[in-house]
Parts: sequence; structure tokens; C-alpha cells
Amino acid sequence: MPDATTWRSMSALAPSAMLPQVEGRLPFQEGVPVQKVIMVKKLLSSGEPCGKCVQAEEMLRSRGVWDQIDQVVWASENDPGSEGAQLAQKHGVDLAPFFIVQEPGQPDRVYSSTLKLIKDLSARRGSTQSVDGQAAAQQQVDLRAPDAAELREIADRLRGKPPAEILAWGLERFGERCAIAFSGAEEVVLLDMAAKSGLPFSAFCLDTGRLHEQTYRFIDRVRAFYGIDIQVLVPQAEPLQAFVRKKGLFSFMQDGHTECCGIRKVEPLARALVQFRAWATGQRRDQSPATRGEVAVLELDAAFSGSDGALVKLNPLTFWSSAQVWEYIRAQRVPYNELHDHGFISIGCQPCTRPVRPGEHERAARWWWEEATQRECGLHVKKGD
Repeated sequence: MPDATTWRSMSALAPSAMLPQVEGRLPFQEGVPVQKVIMVKKLLSSGEPCGKCVQAEEMLRSRGVWDQIDQVVWASENDPGSEGAQLAQKHGVDLAPFFIVQEPGQPDRVYSSTLKLIKDLSARRGSTQSVDGQAAAQQQVDLRAPDAAELREIADRLRGKPPAEILAWGLERFGERCAIAFSGAEEVVLLDMAAKSGLPFSAFCLDTGRLHEQTYRFIDRVRAFYGIDIQVLVPQAEPLQAFVRKKGLFSFMQDGHTECCGIRKVEPLARALVQFRAWATGQRRDQSPATRGEVAVLELDAAFSGSDGALVKLNPLTFWSSAQVWEYIRAQRVPYNELHDHGFISIGCQPCTRPVRPGEHERAARWWWEEATQRECGLHVKKGD
């Protein structure tokens, strides 16, 4: 890592000295406008680049599009007159890194999402060369679901591996047919790992119609932060209307939450999963010892089916604790639901979630009027349980 003096010297260099290596840059193509891509990084007062800027460069390199960045300029925290700071002011951007794409005769296009830029650069390049990391990974995916013996062998091999490596196995094997079920802190950690892997993936979430306002804002924030599509699944209108008409909006307080969750969560999840060959969840064994104490790193889903019947289920965070999840979130500056700042740990629907009280286990704040062994919504309960 260069010292503070070196970084400050770099920020003062002429633009040509800040260019990345571009030996592999595409030649001029007939009918394709010439464009210039500028990356604006933030230089902290310590003299080091911001962590997110470092991660963005790593992602660009891993996806095979770093050679399409023509110029890097710096927005110095100590110098509002620095070139990058002036560009930020000009374009009304307050987050780094960001990117400016310039084409003759066209207004500048500004990207605050590294993944969105990668997607557009990859599409531009893809018509002539298949060198983009994501495209190459997609070509190599093996969509076969492993049989029981192969699955046991792979699970044994992955059991002691870091979560990012476990997740990468699924993304390398299934590509975009492996989906991350996005919900809370654990799942956004998986999204962050997936985004940084340079591998293709899909993401979806369940909108029960009764989530907290903060959760809806969180979904939009994650979508914008990573520049990804998050498919939102909602309950089917007819059975939901019939249920509410018959039993009202709070029947789960009297006769349990199973029926309500079945309509609002389980059916939409089943509808989502038939599109995929595998899915990744944020389950941890210590989330709920009564119901998740035997969660495996890798398994065939016994409750749901995928696009070819068999559905592989990955639980990369099986052996992580809540503390490890939050260490990752803070270290990597991952976005999280603001409800976590107000005593919430496990967050579901608004009527069925409350802040955790002193000394309580995190799962105690979900369906707290029911027995601990019943505090699952049906998404991760195996047939016969």
C-alpha cells in the first residue's frame, strides 16, 4: 500500500499518468461510437483510497472490463478543488467511486453503480469478443443437479470453507440459475460476496405486503448500491383476499402464523424457485437452535422444486455467528436495514417482529407468542417436519 505522500503525489499527476493498462482495449469498430470512461476515486484524508473504490477496481478487473477504463481521477477529501471533487460537484454526485462515460455529441452518462457500468461495458464488448468475465463464467456453468452421492462429496469438501468460497461453488456451477433469496443482514452479505466474485447470479425477495417501511427502503437501497435486479415476488391476490375476508388481518395471533405465511411467503417462494436450479440462503445454525441447529452447508431442498425438479440449496453462513455477519457488514461497508439500529435483529413482517429485549435470543422477537419450535415461516422447514 503506497503511503500518504505517494497517494497525494498520484492525485496530482497529469491525467495520462493515471491511465490503467489498456493493452487489451478494443480497437475502433465501424458503427460503434468512440467513448471515454472516467473513474473517479476518493482519496481519504489519511492519504489512502476509500475502501469501496478499491473494491470497485477489483470487481472491474475480475469481470474483465478494467481495460475499458480510460482515466482515473481523484476526489481528494482535503482538496475541494481536486479534479475528481470538481467532477462530483458538476454532476451532483456525493458518493465514490462513480464513473463518467463520454461520447462525441452526447451528454455525459454518470454511473454510481459499478455493476451497472460493468453490465453496459460487457454488453458493448460482447458483440465482438467474449472476454468479459461474467460471460465467460456463464458459458462454463454446469446446470446439472448433483446426485445424492456427488452432493455428499461436495458438501464434505465445502464444509470447512469460507462462505464466499461455498457461494462461489454454486455460482460457478449454476450461474444465473443460482438465486440469492434476499431478505436481511445475512443475505445482503451473500449479495456482497456474489457481486465481488465476478460471477453471474440472480436475486429475489418476497414482499408479503406487510413489511416495514424501512425494509422497502432497504430493498431499493441494495438494488441501487449493487446495480442489480432484485425480482420481487408478491402473494397471489385471490387466495390472499379470501383469507383476509374470512379470518381478518391478525388471525395469526389466535391460531398461529402458518396459514398466513403459507399464502404470503411459501407460495410466492415456490413460484420463484421453479425458475432456478439452486438457491442460496442466509441461514445460520445459531439463529434458532430449536429449528436450524442441523442446517447443512449444501443440500438438496426437500421442500421445494427447481426448474428441472431437483433444487440445490446452499447455506454458506451455516457456521457463522451473528457477530461475524456484522463484522463483515461493518468492514465491507455493506448496506443494512436501518431497523437494526433500533434493536431489531431478525426482521420479518411488521406485525410479527419486535426489537429484541435484553438477554433474549434473536429469534425470540419473531412470533413471540408461539413456542420456540414453531418460529419458522415455512421457507426452511423440510417435508415431514
